[in-house]
Amino acid sequence: MPSYEALSELLEPRTTVLLTVECQEGVVGEDSALPELAEEARTGGALANVARLVAAAHDGGVQVVHAVAERRPDGRGASRNARLFRAAARLPVQQLAGTPAVKVAAPIEVAEEDLVVRRLHGLSPVQGTDVDPLLRNLGCRTLIVTGVSANVAVPNAVFDAVNRGYTVVVPADAIAGVPSDYTPAMIRHTLALVATVATTDEVLACLERPGGGVRRA
Repeated sequence: MPSYEALSELLEPRTTVLLTVECQEGVVGEDSALPELAEEARTGGALANVARLVAAAHDGGVQVVHAVAERRPDGRGASRNARLFRAAARLPVQQLAGTPAVKVAAPIEVAEEDLVVRRLHGLSPVQGTDVDPLLRNLGCRTLIVTGVSANVAVPNAVFDAVNRGYTVVVPADAIAGVPSDYTPAMIRHTLALVATVATTDEVLACLERPGGGVRRA
């Protein structure tokens, strides 16, 4: 794990953005299309830790961006070139635009100054979405990546962000995947090679430091 000094240097509030990945009701909520993943995110503490990080970001002047995956009711523009997409189209709960399934899930609170980026296609919260240009306009240098899943969307976000020149911090206990033993293996053998891995408490210690920052206008 990084030292407080090293992590604190990375997490300067004015150049840091917190990204939540697919923390939406239809994915991690009580009526999830993916109950095993939702159970892991909730009982394992990842969702609660995301909420803690979001609250601290709001208090500390760190911009929050929520990446949400959704689809139109008619399916126009949706990806169909992988088994995952075809399987998702058959699930009993659909991530349809404008429905409760695509609302950011409790206990995460969405503040007025948060940005919500919705995508209709692909696997990545970053590639082909508004996330990258928004980060650049915000002056982001360090991106904190949280959410689900460690199987697909989170590693996509991490690699895409690194490839675009951002430094990435991953709070290991604020992401979740299935099965439960897959997430630590993914972190240790893949994400740790390209991102700074910390704990939620370590990141919070930096975000909650005295004089931590001023909210962006």
